[in-house]
Amino acid sequence: MFFLKELPTRETLERYHKRFPGMRPEVIEEALHLMKKGSLLIRRLDEYFTGQGLSQLRYLILVVIDRQPDRDEMTVTELAANLDVSKPVMTRTLKGLIEDGYIDIAVHDKDRRVKLVRLTDKARAKLAAILPGYYETIQAAMEQLEADRA
Repeated sequence: MFFLKELPTRETLERYHKRFPGMRPEVIEEALHLMKKGSLLIRRLDEYFTGQGLSQLRYLILVVIDRQPDRDEMTVTELAANLDVSKPVMTRTLKGLIEDGYIDIAVHDKDRRVKLVRLTDKARAKLAAILPGYYETIQAAMEQLEADRA
């Protein structure tokens, strides 16, 4: 999250440039605007997912499994490799998804230590219901970004 509500002015960045000549004010200004817009988008998405009864992490776990083109399951290790969360957070989140009926976990046929995570029909229906709004939220944010640049 980017918590700075008011970005530094160009004049402020120019003053810093005098103190730190290697700094390029135009690049820093663009980056700060991008960080602020990204943070606002993340907040909008968090609000959207909350309204849908999910967190962003719960959504991401479901969609990462769903987007696999040739299979309908992933190992917990694969999920962890795709998401930047700690093992305890992943374990807790998967437990909640099981309790809510969004995923099932099975043991691998050949290696009983490997846990396979599968989406339930309820999860597939949930994704089908929320993906349009998810894409609309992102699209609206990008359209606003384009309008701000014009």
